[in-house]
Amino acid sequence: MMKVKATGIVLNETNYSETSKILNILTKEYGYISVMSKGCRTLKSKLRGISMKLVYADFIITYKENAISLLHEGNVINSLKNIMTDLEKMNYANYLLDLMKSILKDTNQKQLFYLLRDALLKINQDFSPSLITNIVEVKLLDYLGVKPIFYECINCSSKEIHTFSFSLGGVVCENCYENSYLFSKNTLKLLELFQKVEIDKIDKLNISSEKTREEINYFLEEYYTTYTGIYLKDKNKFKVNYFSSFIN
Repeated sequence: MMKVKATGIVLNETNYSETSKILNILTKEYGYISVMSKGCRTLKSKLRGISMKLVYADFIITYKENAISLLHEGNVINSLKNIMTDLEKMNYANYLLDLMKSILKDTNQKQLFYLLRDALLKINQDFSPSLITNIVEVKLLDYLGVKPIFYECINCSSKEIHTFSFSLGGVVCENCYENSYLFSKNTLKLLELFQKVEIDKIDKLNISSEKTREEINYFLEEYYTTYTGIYLKDKNKFKVNYFSSFIN
């Protein structure tokens, strides 16, 4: 078998035997793959530094389709230093890795690599980790085949939007409204924008309204539970109280 290069992000690592690991990597070329990193847990191993969760690198592997590939070497593309040295960013990054892994159980589309990569790079560039995470959560619904409708009433196609209906899976006008939570217009516009925006093209990202942030997270939690069976984690615990961290 030939050695090939695979550009990827390590989603998680599992110890194997006394000195090795099995890495689950989301790659640009092959999608989601498992790779054996032999001897990487020894101090002198050249594979030690690249055989860890959240590593973004070019990996040289012997690729085996539908089996565990073998890692030979690798070169880090971006160390994601700002994520690695910030607990809040790290929490959101790890959450995205875990979420992506759960999504990949249902779909192994290679395009997910770009979505995860762009999100991690933006978080590393000090964009709001919570909002970048929300954008990813919205976009993943399309890959799961349950993309919500925001641009017109899902019942009658009216452009006069009143709120979102979880039972129908889309926005509804006032005439079709039946006892649903009343989302603000701004929240619904942002959710539609999150569907369309290319993460790597974002140059500014800020939502000052706490209510809007809360509504976005409420929408995502409810929609994921209703249509995907995936229960999103409470991301409030990802926020770091720096004052308490200094006095404890």
